[in-house]
Amino acid sequence: MKPSAAPFAENRLLFGRDDTSSIVGAEPAGDSQITVFRRLDGALATETQPLQPFLWLTEQVYLQGFDRKVEYLPLEGHGAFKFLAKFQSWTDFQQARKFLGATPCFAVNDPVQQYLMATGRTLFKGLSFDQINRLQLAVATAADNTLQAVQLCDNRGWQLELTGTEAQILKKFVETIRERDPDVLEGHDIFRAALTQLSARARAARVPLKLGRDGSALRSRQSRVQIAERTIQYPKHEIHGRHVVDTFLLAVFYDVSTRELEGFELTEVAAHFGVKESGAEAVRRISDLLSPSYFVQAQVFPYSYQDVVVRGNATKIDALFLREYLHQRHTIPQFGEPRPFAGGYTDVFHEGIVRNVWHCDVQSLYPSLMLAFDIKPRGDELNLFLPLLRDLRQFRLKAKADVKTATDNTQRRHLDALQQTFKILINSFYGYLGFSQAHFGDFNAAEEVTAKGRETLKTMLDWLQKRGARVIEIDTDGLYFVPPPKSDPKTLERELQEALPKGVDVEIDGLFPAMFSYKMKNYALLDNEGKLHATGSALRSRGLEKFQRQFLEEMLTLALQGEAKKVPQLYEDYCQKIERGQFPIEMLAKTETLQDTLDAYQQKIAKSARNRSAAYELALKSGRNYQPGDQITYYVTGDGKRVSVYDNCKLATDFNPARRDENIDYYLDKLKALYKKFATLLAG
Repeated sequence: MKPSAAPFAENRLLFGRDDTSSIVGAEPAGDSQITVFRRLDGALATETQPLQPFLWLTEQVYLQGFDRKVEYLPLEGHGAFKFLAKFQSWTDFQQARKFLGATPCFAVNDPVQQYLMATGRTLFKGLSFDQINRLQLAVATAADNTLQAVQLCDNRGWQLELTGTEAQILKKFVETIRERDPDVLEGHDIFRAALTQLSARARAARVPLKLGRDGSALRSRQSRVQIAERTIQYPKHEIHGRHVVDTFLLAVFYDVSTRELEGFELTEVAAHFGVKESGAEAVRRISDLLSPSYFVQAQVFPYSYQDVVVRGNATKIDALFLREYLHQRHTIPQFGEPRPFAGGYTDVFHEGIVRNVWHCDVQSLYPSLMLAFDIKPRGDELNLFLPLLRDLRQFRLKAKADVKTATDNTQRRHLDALQQTFKILINSFYGYLGFSQAHFGDFNAAEEVTAKGRETLKTMLDWLQKRGARVIEIDTDGLYFVPPPKSDPKTLERELQEALPKGVDVEIDGLFPAMFSYKMKNYALLDNEGKLHATGSALRSRGLEKFQRQFLEEMLTLALQGEAKKVPQLYEDYCQKIERGQFPIEMLAKTETLQDTLDAYQQKIAKSARNRSAAYELALKSGRNYQPGDQITYYVTGDGKRVSVYDNCKLATDFNPARRDENIDYYLDKLKALYKKFATLLAG
């Protein structure tokens, strides 16, 4: 069943101005053409389209003396880039960029993105997520890195395991990809592991990995992606006519907001989502859960599906505006000058355990304030910013409502992916204002938004306190408080709403039996089902070993349930388990993510620019080519609680349960420090 996107798809700014459906890929064809792949009635069709590359110029004169043909289009408006220069080929375009050097210009250095921007086309229109052909793989290797097997499956229920000699496996793998003809190839850590392993073994076996739809070989180049505080370097593998999607990266993106994953290995991600399958089937199940929002984003943004996964949200919004300004032949501004400004209002008024706590949330605080007070970037002369934000809010509300009434599973999943995509975009508009690489960013407007946010929360704070509420904590877009006696949530919500500006909506969205307020943005809530919800790095940091996180969770739960007297016995029980070696090594081990290359780490050590690290020292000793973004899991050995960790550590994979050698004194001391840190506050 095809998904119905109405009325969403009617928004040309959001979904592009070209209605061509069923595009599953686009690739450069020569120097001045694009091959477009479409899936029509299940069969693949190809068509060749012209490509006329372009760039924006501040002044036409800057290309004077350039010896290739250029078509100049003067643009309307007052932006810095007043001219569009169009070229006859991609080679001419690249030569023009070289000719211009440091001259003020702006260019999109991707022929597929240029084609999609210029035509207003996007991928996957008229298709549901289930209608694209997705093939998953998992690679099994021996200790010497030789291939043992390749597991394959797809979203049609097909499965195959390839075994035999390396050459046989690789040849059959290429044949299978060509026969099954997937639009998307999926794997877990597919860039750094699976395809890198297959490439290395294919070179050794002299089997060319001709996986492209045009018969071309797999190609790669070094790339990096920034995900919150993590920078992940990886070889970006590309296959002509197909997209490569990494469920490892999808899981890392997912965890930015949830902070729930213990680790990012396939088994850990599968366990988190309750996926029972393993290998390629586990990849498919995880992709089914994490990919649909990106699929919808590919219907919106002028990017390939593979690229839409790794582009930042502010960059994607910028591409929307550039596409429309290009269509309307309007000037675009330069990037804004970045500067610091005050952020949101956060404060804590009480520490310790508090009973009967309510949470009042301002729904989409910053987007609401931008709409309520007409806050928009000054450079947006076509006035796209606020109308698009308003449409997105309306679309999300409709999509959420339609999810509840949908009777078809395919339609329901599509609508849910739509509302998730709209939510991501809505929440990114404020960040876009303060993004230094946004053409329509505006730091003054961003500052005005945060100022209005602080003002709104202070109004709520004063209102609640005057009515006898006890405010515990303010966290950017909401407050935790103990309500006045005999309060009714709906009545309080309605009366508070009346005190706020029109368009700024509040909701009492949580009533909790107990809360532990530790410090700003660090608290734990006990819900009515007795489940603990911890927020903040002090209470759920991955810098803590798993036994510490589990102990802290159990300690907080007991205290919030009114059973703090049981905490000392809990502490004794954990001490005994450590002393008796009853914890599996996974409970004691710590996982760290490498931020630098091993060479950069060694250079910093040589210059005394950083301290030694257990994770890096183990990576160096392993002989493996670890890269930034890779994770090292290790445990501490030796004797005594004050050991030098980098000199007394082992990889968790080297642990021998028959000859346990973890440092008991070290782990007991860590448990004791954690207990002392919280016991007094919880007892009160």
